[in-house]
Parts: sequence; structure tokens; C-alpha cells
Amino acid sequence: MAQELQSINLVAPAFKGVNTEDSPLAQDPSFAEIADNAVIDKRGRIASRKGHNVITTTKTVLGTSSIRAIEEFRDDAGNNKIFSVGNNKIISGTTTLVDETPASYTITADNWKIVNFNDKIYFFQRGYEPLVYDNAGGSVVKLSTVSGAAGVASTMYGNEVLAAYGRLWTADFSSDKSTIYWCDLLIGHDWSGGTSGSIDVSKVWPDGYDEIVALAAHNGLLIIFGKHSIIVYQGAEAPATMSLVDTVAGVGCVDRDTVQHTGTDVLFLSHTGLKSFSRTIQEKSMPISSLSTNITKDIISALQNESEFYRTVYSPEEGFYLIAFTGQNVIYCFDVRGTLENGAYRATRWVGTGFTAFSRIADGSLYIGTTSGISEYTGYSDNGLKYRFKYYSPSLTFGDASRAKILKKLKPTLIGANDATVFLKWAYNFDTTYSTAEFTVGTQITGYYGESEYTTVEFTAGQLTSQRSINATGYGTSVVVGLEADINGAALSLQEINVMALIGKLL
Repeated sequence: MAQELQSINLVAPAFKGVNTEDSPLAQDPSFAEIADNAVIDKRGRIASRKGHNVITTTKTVLGTSSIRAIEEFRDDAGNNKIFSVGNNKIISGTTTLVDETPASYTITADNWKIVNFNDKIYFFQRGYEPLVYDNAGGSVVKLSTVSGAAGVASTMYGNEVLAAYGRLWTADFSSDKSTIYWCDLLIGHDWSGGTSGSIDVSKVWPDGYDEIVALAAHNGLLIIFGKHSIIVYQGAEAPATMSLVDTVAGVGCVDRDTVQHTGTDVLFLSHTGLKSFSRTIQEKSMPISSLSTNITKDIISALQNESEFYRTVYSPEEGFYLIAFTGQNVIYCFDVRGTLENGAYRATRWVGTGFTAFSRIADGSLYIGTTSGISEYTGYSDNGLKYRFKYYSPSLTFGDASRAKILKKLKPTLIGANDATVFLKWAYNFDTTYSTAEFTVGTQITGYYGESEYTTVEFTAGQLTSQRSINATGYGTSVVVGLEADINGAALSLQEINVMALIGKLL
């Protein structure tokens, strides 16, 4: 008698993101082994990320360098201006990049931190006199040249700057890693008068010694990130009387540019992965939770191999936190709309993007820096070029890892991907040589009621659903199923894959 086919229906495959920590044979099929150039869409499906469209048309001042930071200046009068840095210059504009570097001011590094504060925008970098711009002056100038400037000395040329509680705070100096300076209330150019001041935290590090890496503000608290520990002060609205409220040993921050405030939380990258502060108002406690548990080893490996710099962004519109390891040209995308049972965010990976800076501007748009200038995160091509979307499942055993599986049919269901060529792949027993079946998704022209197109094309709501039934070959005790497609103008979402197999004898 013919044996009955058994099936694994991968509904919303990779709904839980990538998992490279658990045993591949024991993994929930809702995870993915690989999810490249992908996001988790609002319906919980793995989908292609958006692409980027280059806004810049004239980038002479950038040369062959890349944009290293982007920030939008905005003031209470409604003035706004986009600033960026690259090629050892302070730059303004989006379509045409303009050199705003002050005359006789020499820059040899592009590691600027840029913040808005009290209708001005400030530029800080270790060992450089801070710079400032406001709309009234109309040009970027050295901080010491502002009328009324005081205390602008090399001792406060910090690598980190925070705008919070009506002040600028700076730390991480060339020869001092434990002092924090703050300016007078609402006066970003006065560092020696009024209520300006400083604090030395060298005696309160929980492990005896550490170095300030980053600063953050949250609910009246000043959070001081060291390399290997964290200090928390309360009452930061009045820094002269603020007091130590908490310390955390063994967890620090790898870089100031990994810190992002989400409104209700503070995310940062530690040496063991992505972390967050979540605060309980009643207890005044700040437990730390790990958000990258499912890809911890991948993150640690990326940290160990990073030779250049990190860039991050939080986008509430897209629902993600991105962290770019620029020297490796890889970005990890964490879906922040919810956590899994183990407290981790769902993670995917973007490869080969060339993105070197991010900034979410006031209207919610996401700006991206590259060697081409400034781009906007939009559409489904990388400035007219295609990019490869990849999904690979964990190893599937159909509940019995000892018996042979003879694949008969693979039935993927795709949403969108007009005209895309799709490659369906499968391999047995952890082999990296995949069998491949290729098919092309059809073209959909949306029909509208009452127009001539209504009688000549399929009447739809604008999304193409494509289903295929692919004959498969081979056998083994476990099987991995993958799907790849070149994204070039249309989004792709993977709704499900139905995997049908015969279960054979013991092997």
C-alpha cells in the first residue's frame, strides 16, 4: 500500500527571526537559520527590507569618502537644516553637499557626535574644540567664538555629548576617562559660570576602575556607561545635588553610538549583545535584559572582528533598531515591537548595503549615509540596483531524526514580488550543496472598479499572491529548505512553505 505523505506547514516562516544559538535539530521551525536583507513585517511574515534612494546629486566635498554621521538641525522658529560629516568636513544639505567647516579649523577624523540643544546644533569629538551652529548666525563656528562663551577649554573637548535636563553634558576626554562636565542651564557655550560644573566618578565604579564610554538620560536619571560597568545618578535636573542611586557591574557599553533612546527604554550594545534598561517606577529599579539571546555568538563575533565603527538608529515608524558593523558591511535588524518568550527581539541580518550612517528626522523619514551621499530608506531597490533576499529554515526532521525523509513537494506561498525570479532550495543532512528549482512570479496590474482595466486584468487590492508546487528530489534524515530572490522594485513577503515528504526506514 502506498505510504501517506507527511507534511510540515511552515506558516509565517522566520516569524521568530534568526536563531543561531540552539541546536538546529531541536529548533522551532518558526525560527530561521538565515534571514538576509529581511525584516519581520507588520503581519508577522519574513519580508524583504526596503531599499534606499540616493538624494544627493552633487557630492564634490565628500570625495570618495562616506557620510559618517547625519543630524537634522531644528529650532523653535521652524528652521531646519540637515548636517552631516565625512571626508574630514562638516557638511550641510541633502541634494547638494556644502562644506560648512570653519575657516582655519583643521579636521583629521570624522567621529563626531552631533546633538540639538536650545535652538542650536553642536558638534563634539575628542580632542577637537566643539562647534556650534544656529540659524541667526548662519554658519558653523568654534564654540569659544560665541558671544559670552566661558570655560571652553581643552579639558571639555569630549568624545561624548548629551543634551538633557536643560544642559549639555560631555565626557570621554583624551587624558581623562572619569570626569563629566555640564554647561550652565540652557547656555551651551558657558562651561564655567552659573550652575555649570563637573563630577569625577572614578571612585564609584563598582569594579574599581572603568572608563566612560557613553551617557544617557531617562526619567530624571543620568546613566553613565563604562566599558564594563554602569553608574546611575538620580536628580540630574539639578546636577550639583544629584546622588548615586545604582551601579551595575559586569555590563558595559562598547561604543557611544550604539546607545538609542526609544522613549520608554534605553538600548545599548554590550560585549555580550544588545541590552536594554527597563525601569519600574514603584521600585526605582533598573533590571537589565538581553535582547539578542538568539544570535549572541554572532554579535560577539562581529564585535571581535570590527575594525572600523558602529552606527545605530531606532525607527518607531519601521519598528526596528539597526546596528551596523561598518567594517564588515553587515547590519543586524532587531524588531522592537515585542519580545519572544525568552525576552529576545526577533533579529534579521542585512548584508552588502554599504550603509555608514543613520538618522531619523522629524517627519519620521530615515536618512542613510553612504559613499554616494545621503539616501532615504524607501522603495525596493538599492538606488536602482537589485539586492538578494534569503531565507533558510532550521533543519526539519518531521519529529523523527533517525528516519529517512524523501522530499516530494515544496509549496511556497509568496506575497508581492512582481516579476521576481525565485530560487527554491533544499539540502539534506547539513550539506551545504543545495538542489535548486527556479520559477518566476507573475506580473500584477491592479484593476479598479468602473475603469476600462477592470475587464482586462484580475481585480485585486494591489497585492499579488503567488503559489507554486515544486517537485523535490533526494533523501536524508533532516532537510533544510531555503528561498532566495532578487528584490528589484517590488516587495516580497513569505507567507508559508508547505514541505511534503515520505518517511522512510531507519538510517
